[in-house]
Amino acid sequence: MRGSRVLPDGMMRIHNSLTGEKQPLQPITPGTVRMYVCGLTVYDFMHIGHARMMIVFDVVNRYLRHRGFRVTYVQNITDIDDKIIRRAAQNGEPIGALTERFIAAMHEDCAALGVRRPDHEPRATQYLPAIIGMTEKLIERGYAYVAANGDVMYAVAKFDGYGRLSGKRLADLRAGARVEVDEAKRDPLDFVLWKHAKPGEPAWDSPWGRGRPGWHIECSAMSVALLGSHFDIHGGGLDLKFPHHENEIAQTCAATGDRFAELWMHNGFVNIDDAKMSKSLGNFFTVREVLAKAVRHPEVLRYFVLASHYRGPINYSLEQLEQADAALGRIMTALRDLPEAAPGAPTGSSHAARFEEAMDDDFNTPEAIAVLQTLTREINTARDAGDTARAAALGAELRSLAGVLGLSVTPKEWFSLGAKRASQGGAAAAGSAALSESEIALRIDARAAARKAKNWAESDRIRDELAAAGVILEDKPGGRTEWRRA
Repeated sequence: MRGSRVLPDGMMRIHNSLTGEKQPLQPITPGTVRMYVCGLTVYDFMHIGHARMMIVFDVVNRYLRHRGFRVTYVQNITDIDDKIIRRAAQNGEPIGALTERFIAAMHEDCAALGVRRPDHEPRATQYLPAIIGMTEKLIERGYAYVAANGDVMYAVAKFDGYGRLSGKRLADLRAGARVEVDEAKRDPLDFVLWKHAKPGEPAWDSPWGRGRPGWHIECSAMSVALLGSHFDIHGGGLDLKFPHHENEIAQTCAATGDRFAELWMHNGFVNIDDAKMSKSLGNFFTVREVLAKAVRHPEVLRYFVLASHYRGPINYSLEQLEQADAALGRIMTALRDLPEAAPGAPTGSSHAARFEEAMDDDFNTPEAIAVLQTLTREINTARDAGDTARAAALGAELRSLAGVLGLSVTPKEWFSLGAKRASQGGAAAAGSAALSESEIALRIDARAAARKAKNWAESDRIRDELAAAGVILEDKPGGRTEWRRA
């Protein structure tokens, strides 16, 4: 495996949301990538949309390092915001207590999903001097003004490039803008940089009186403070493209006179059973709910996310999780009881090269996972042929490549969890009794019927019952299921 060699400039290609095209990664400082990703507003538990963003950019971070780049990864935390203020008031608790609780929960959920901590995790309340300083510069340069109500507003019309990221025209935006009765803006598109204090809300001193920062200015100030006014990659969810990222560009470029981010990356939405995820529709799931009820191991959710390209939409359903579980289970079955191979043992294949070719092409994780699946089949073929040395060498390569994607669960852990779930479902006795082939066939038929009825809980229970009895299932294309004794 390679990983210590820095790629020549231009070998990796990344889709740039700003241009709509893939372009070569050519770091501003050779061999170094500086990346900023918009993180969470901490007033509730992470949901699976957040999880997708976290996993996507964790893989970007991991892969850049695998390719030998020195990465500085910054992901912010918004710890002061209207939603936070409202939730703290509803709960009758201090804002600081609320945000600390959900920051801790976020870290626990990320650890469960194998998401590494960023190099820097700035909080908005820790960067108030930088936020105020950038706001002052925008006023000095004519891009911002103090409104009649005491808010400091950004004058969108002053920035010539506004709308370039999102492809929106100012005239169209104005036509659809709402103008409230007490509107203090000069232009309905202007947005707030600093909010004047309201009774009972947290506030800090500023040249414009006590108040707090607007949402958009936070990321501009923190990214410039930690990465400089011109860095390599800025990322986040597609929902942030407009207005948040559009406003970031306007603020930062106007305040610094620099280019800001070279590449913009946006991960796609998560749909629930083919409908957009929404609290109002009742199809909204937290990471904790999914990990507790829907998967045997957190890496099933990680595998599910990586099985789709990061830029496209992804459909979350129990059936999709079942498929991810089965696919990861096939990898675990192939790796089970394999002897350790000597480091760098030859496999006579080019799996690593094909894996890196896929990932170099805009982090194409579905193609990278296809390489893992090919390795899995070749391990099984080598086992069947009695070529233990080749199977072990292929297994070492499979573990190494899977690790680049953050998939590191071991077969021992995987199958022990399956046995535990089976025993919890009342099937403990099955693990100690040998099942006949006819009994296995009956259970497989029952599982197929459960899957057809979309009774995923029963399907999982039968699969785990068989696993506890030493029977490994492998789901094949077309709905066919094969089995073998462990």
